[in-house]
Parts: sequence; C-alpha cells; structure tokens
Amino acid sequence: MPITQEENKELRRIAKELRLTVIDVMAWAGGAHVGGSLSCLDVLTALYFKYLKLDPANPGWEERDRFILSKGHAAASYIPVLSKRGYFPQEELKTFNHFGSPFAMHPDCNKVIGCDASAGSLGHGLPMAFGMGLGFQYQNRPNKVVCLMGDGECCEGSIWEAAMAIAHYKLTNVIPIVDRNMLMIDATTEEEIGLEPFADKWRAFGFEPLEIDGHDFFEIGQALETAWAATEKPVVIIAKTVKGKGVDFMENQLAYHYAAGDSTMCEKAKASIEAMYKEV
Repeated sequence: MPITQEENKELRRIAKELRLTVIDVMAWAGGAHVGGSLSCLDVLTALYFKYLKLDPANPGWEERDRFILSKGHAAASYIPVLSKRGYFPQEELKTFNHFGSPFAMHPDCNKVIGCDASAGSLGHGLPMAFGMGLGFQYQNRPNKVVCLMGDGECCEGSIWEAAMAIAHYKLTNVIPIVDRNMLMIDATTEEEIGLEPFADKWRAFGFEPLEIDGHDFFEIGQALETAWAATEKPVVIIAKTVKGKGVDFMENQLAYHYAAGDSTMCEKAKASIEAMYKEV
C-alpha cells in the first residue's frame, strides 16, 4: 500500500532519530563515512520500516526479503537502522569500529545480525543480488532482493555485467537502488567518470528506470510499490539525494565523505538535524 500521511510522519520521526544516531556513531567510532550515510538514510528507513519482509526475532527466516548494502561504507547509517529495527540493542552501537566489535566501517554478514551480505569492495553488491534473485526464481519463491548502490560505484564494470544478467533472466525480484548524490570521494561523478545519461544507460540494459527524490518518502514509496509489482522487466530506482543530508555544513561537501567530529561539531550537526525536522 502507498505511504499514508501518518506513515510519512512516522518515517520522518524515525529518520530524524537515525540521523542523530549517525552523528553519535561518528563520535563513538572516531570517524565515519558520514556524507554517504546521511544521503541514503531515507531510502533505508522506508525499506526497513515499511517495505522489506523481515523478522528481527528470527534473522535467518527463509521467507524474508534480502537486502544488500553494496555501498558498504554507509554502514554508519545501515547498522543503526538494523539496531532500531530490533536486531540488537542500540547500546552496542557505542562499540562501532572498536577492537572486537561486530560493527566495522563496512558490514560483515558473519558478525552483524540481520546483515545478508558483506560489503566493502565496491561493485560487488549487484552481482550478489543477481545470484540471490536467480536462486529465488529457480525455486519459484516470492522473496525480493534489494541492492543499494552508490552512484560512484556504477563506474565498475561488474555492475553492468550484473545488470545485463538481471535483465536477461527477467529477474523482477531484484530491485537495484542507486544513491545518486553526485559525489565521489574527491570529485563529482561527472568529473571522475561521467554517468549521464544515467537513466538511459539502465534503459538500454533492459530496466525500467525511475528517477525520484530520495528524501521524499512519498516518492520513495511510489517507486518501491512499482518495483515490487513489476513482472515484465526489472525496475531500477535512481534516488536523487544530497550527500550529508540534514547537516547544513556537510551537505554537498566533499570534505564530509569521511569525517571525524569533536563534541562542538557534533552538537552543531545535531542542531541542524533538529532544525530540519522541527515539525516532528
């Protein structure tokens, strides 16, 4: 069902809490890939609190949908999302990237409860999603596989090999989402290796591309509804986002691809987030 006004309000409340937690994680860990974690957070919130079929009390449930964070450096938002969804206590987030912690800068599915795939080296998520989706198709199972990628990693040839295979096998159960924040680690995507016309590339590879505002829950929800219902060809969601979204001095700034913050900076960041969600 489409997102209602009440659900939108609740998702915004959850996103606010999670953005504040991302800033805490940055402080507890001594640094984090904060910019890209904040840009994809609304998509993660919609998936985990509305659309994905999950059971945190039974993480290995075979009927669950699968999620792959291909842009693994966004673990600073993904791990808090899993925690808030009920996979493990929030108190454990204080160990993020500490020695002996299950939570590192990139997620490890052998250590993080609720994580379906390890990530780190970019370009590997969509090939894994293809394999999972093909297996579910072969077994005639209804599970969906959602893969969240960064736009920068779409320079990787493995992404396009997987895209060709997904379209060839008509794997409508695989839903790629691209966090299109336009920035890589040290330049814009178009300065590094131009992706545009991005939607046309996906269309040429056999997908139905949907370009949306990746911070608008109504648009996110509408796109996911379309992707979930697809039967003829796979859908790719290109979520146009802002790197560092919610923290005014981080937004669209290359310096905050990875950053560490002292107490003053963290307080300033949280104040900006509070201001963005003043109606929540």
